[in-house]
Amino acid sequence: MKIEFIPVKTRIINPPKDDINDIIGSLDIKDGDIVFISSKVLGISEGRCFKVSEHDKTDLIRAEVDRYLPYVNNTGDFHVNLTVNQNILIPSGGIDESNANGYFVLWPKNPDATCQRIRKSIMERTGVKKLGVVATDSHTTPLRWGVTGIAIGLAGVEPLEDIRGKEDLFGREMHITQIDKIDPLTSMAVAIMGESSEATPIVILRGYKDIKFKDNASMKDFKIDPDFDLYSPLINVIPINRRNNEQQTKIN
Repeated sequence: MKIEFIPVKTRIINPPKDDINDIIGSLDIKDGDIVFISSKVLGISEGRCFKVSEHDKTDLIRAEVDRYLPYVNNTGDFHVNLTVNQNILIPSGGIDESNANGYFVLWPKNPDATCQRIRKSIMERTGVKKLGVVATDSHTTPLRWGVTGIAIGLAGVEPLEDIRGKEDLFGREMHITQIDKIDPLTSMAVAIMGESSEATPIVILRGYKDIKFKDNASMKDFKIDPDFDLYSPLINVIPINRRNNEQQTKIN
């Protein structure tokens, strides 16, 4: 199986809002492709941007996330917050100001729905029958320096492969194992996108056959409720964020 990760270099996408339909409409797509798109580009396209000079990042985080924990490093400086946003453990709710020209950029309000709209637009234009669209973000791994990539939203491609009931090499039945098919691919796409001045917010995966395309696929069945997660003793240390209506109104 020959696979390709195809980087797509674009024009600069400008906050606070920028129409990216010209970029999406010019993508060279083939049947069976998976299109990975930076969440920052999607956030800008939806106008999810707030001026750094006019807003406090901590206030934005608290208004955006489901769980929130201030983080203090070993020098005592507050510099990032551990949060759960849309049932994803992510630093600072995914809010970022790099490559944002003086703005804080938030995730799309509903990443799955955003991916669905883009997928529908591409399929109508190209006539392809199998297509995945994935919203990506950089992510940290506990106890390791550096960032990798994760999916925060998707459409058209099944993120999990369930191998429960299958047998291992020695005939032992698998009882709990499901394989995360999308995050390893997302991590590779994000590595190709880069983190600084590459201007490559889109990567197309072509030729990968070991994944299922599914029209109604979403992140819904991919996420685990924090109360049932293996890491729940750690996650539940982060208190549920009691956001007030005023904060919600400002952020929305």
